[in-house]
Amino acid sequence: MADHSQPTLPRSLVIHDLDPLDSRPLNGMSRIMSVKIRGGPALSTSDHTPEHARQHAWRIIRTNQGELGFRAAGRAYPQVWARDAIIAGLGVAAAGSADDIDALRRSLRSLAAAQSRLGRIPNHVRRDERDDIAADTVFAGAVDASLWYIIGHDVLSRSTSDGRDLAGGWESLQNAYRWLEYQDANECGLLEVHESMDWADLFANRYNSLLPNVLWFGANLAMSRIASRLDRDGSAYAKQAESIRFKINQLLWVGPEVSRDTAWIKANREEWLYPTRLVDTMLVTRPYYLPYMAFRDYGDRFDTLGNLLAVLFGLADDAQSSRILDYITETGMAKPWPIKACWPPITTGDKDWREYYRQYNLNLSDQYHNGGAWPYLGGFYVGALVRAGRMDDARQTLDSLAEMNRQSRYGGEWEFNEWFHGLSGRPMGHILQTWSAGMFLYADTAVRDGECPFFDQQPK
Repeated sequence: MADHSQPTLPRSLVIHDLDPLDSRPLNGMSRIMSVKIRGGPALSTSDHTPEHARQHAWRIIRTNQGELGFRAAGRAYPQVWARDAIIAGLGVAAAGSADDIDALRRSLRSLAAAQSRLGRIPNHVRRDERDDIAADTVFAGAVDASLWYIIGHDVLSRSTSDGRDLAGGWESLQNAYRWLEYQDANECGLLEVHESMDWADLFANRYNSLLPNVLWFGANLAMSRIASRLDRDGSAYAKQAESIRFKINQLLWVGPEVSRDTAWIKANREEWLYPTRLVDTMLVTRPYYLPYMAFRDYGDRFDTLGNLLAVLFGLADDAQSSRILDYITETGMAKPWPIKACWPPITTGDKDWREYYRQYNLNLSDQYHNGGAWPYLGGFYVGALVRAGRMDDARQTLDSLAEMNRQSRYGGEWEFNEWFHGLSGRPMGHILQTWSAGMFLYADTAVRDGECPFFDQQPK
């Protein structure tokens, strides 16, 4: 149980008095260096093929399950973090493990238990000193928790034949959806998000930012599917998803693949005239969605997760997807490991530099959110390659991702580290990351099956 006398810090700022070399699972089973998978042989830690990485990933997944659901990372992060748990559950569900999918169900129920009066899903939950489920109050405005919560229910319902999860959770889903609608402060149809309020919780994306709105597109598709399964009319959600697609493309894509509808903008969203004219003049074209558009301001760098999810959800068309994936190859963003969180990194003097990037030496250039490489992002990258039919690239990247997860910060192997330095390739985060393991399973399944589970473009 976490030390509740200490405040919750950003992911890699968690301070604890555990020996960092002690990677023993919480249940006292095998040490990380000598492991036996349920029903399988002891593994050689010198073998880093995807097959062996898969077995080690299952060990992490099973070690990090608890009463409340998927713990984010062994002893370092014992809480159930919404995005981590649901992303890990995506991998478990894709790999088809009925025994382990219940941890996703428990995660969603724990998050629902701490849902706010207004419908907000907390960033993470834990047991407090009274043994009640308590919500995080450090990242209380994190918008992506509610988005992943909706998507997580869609994943769970498509993985099981038990409709009780949907029937019992529909009111909670509607409340989360309503809270998200109120994050659209100007009622433009896109979410307006405070700085550092998505997965990159120490980074200056803001206002109409890419990732939350791609997830908003995916959440509307999910709500449409869920409603249909409950014999409700989901057409309004599907219609909203198409409206979001149009608006993201109008606002955040710069290039010939999208025809800027200036007449529609003038008639419906006049506040977008200045920034869209500005980027058309200054940038002319970009091979990716911009990371954000704010009041007469914009970001100009590659936001990796936002762009990869745009490919996976089918928000980007084939031409846009090709430009996005080509740009990753051309810039070497997936080298030395797949894949860096953004490109190029922000440096001091950039308008998006913040002095809080210096805290704990985290967000300096090529580190953490600022160009560090994250294995869980690598799993989404493999999925995007599969979605685009680039199977040779997907297989090669999966091999690299397996080797990445084998790396050790503390002298062992198969640590499934949180993040790596973008240039040196050295692991720099906490070990035993559930989402690193889960997204390896997702990537491995996508490559073996030649398709991307759960990322249907149209409601089904």
